[in-house]
Amino acid sequence: MGAAIKLRHLRCFVAVAETGSFTLAANRLFQTQSSLTATIKQLEEAAGLKLFDRTTRRVELTKDAIWFKVVAERVLRDFDNAISDLQAISKSQRGHIKIAVAPSMMTHILAPTLKAFRRLYPDITISVYDQGSDKIERSVLEGEMDFGLSSRLNNFSDLDYVPVLSDPFGVVFPGDHPLATRKGKVTWEDLKAFDYVGLTEDTGIGAIIARHRELGLNERAETHDHASSTTSLYALLHLGGKISVLPSLAARTSPLTEFEFRELSEPVVTREICLITRHLRSHSPSTQRIIEILLATIKSTDDMHGAKAL
Repeated sequence: MGAAIKLRHLRCFVAVAETGSFTLAANRLFQTQSSLTATIKQLEEAAGLKLFDRTTRRVELTKDAIWFKVVAERVLRDFDNAISDLQAISKSQRGHIKIAVAPSMMTHILAPTLKAFRRLYPDITISVYDQGSDKIERSVLEGEMDFGLSSRLNNFSDLDYVPVLSDPFGVVFPGDHPLATRKGKVTWEDLKAFDYVGLTEDTGIGAIIARHRELGLNERAETHDHASSTTSLYALLHLGGKISVLPSLAARTSPLTEFEFRELSEPVVTREICLITRHLRSHSPSTQRIIEILLATIKSTDDMHGAKAL
């Protein structure tokens, strides 16, 4: 029986119940009175009950139909609200986005992206997680995040990695370090003369350096200090007298900005930043819109401290 009763039956029933008139109800619903009468008859036949008593002046609910009006109104209200919610989400008038990004992407890339997005879609709430590459990939893989922005570390087969940014490596050192007085290019070979602080291989930056064994830094792994993040790297560099290597955007992110930075050559080594999403997973309209703004922000930013859009 339930399958035979449609939403149109409930709308017609409620309209007649509220107006007390088939004529007024038909006008409200923009249909003919004969069509409305037929729909009510179908509902009564499906229910097996008479729902209205008809007099010469007014149409009134039968005793058995009074409680059903409350139920019908609730069903229609819940359905209409649900459709309104779906439409609001599709128009980015409602919803929530969760993003995981490498710390160096916060200031230079994500901040202007969020500003532009919030101006267009002020009612969408956003959660931003500052994480390392491994955690970013795993959180996207497990569905905890809508997308990530980081270098490729684990290269999970269930994730899509779209390169969006190329970020050149350089050397970071205190202002009173001997490198501060050197003119011209600085090469990877030049670094061998100085004490070095490296990032661990479970970080995206550390993994890139580990893959480039020709740079000569891996040979000193047993003798140099290690940091597990750029925050701990700052603490070690602040002890003085040592250098590290970082991509440009990481070196230009507080608090590391108090140190000097020079791009390295021979060879030029870059970090590839990727937009990371789950393979074959569809995005919500709001997520798709913020990704579009993110990509537009990367392409339109004039000064990215040597980093380039891909």
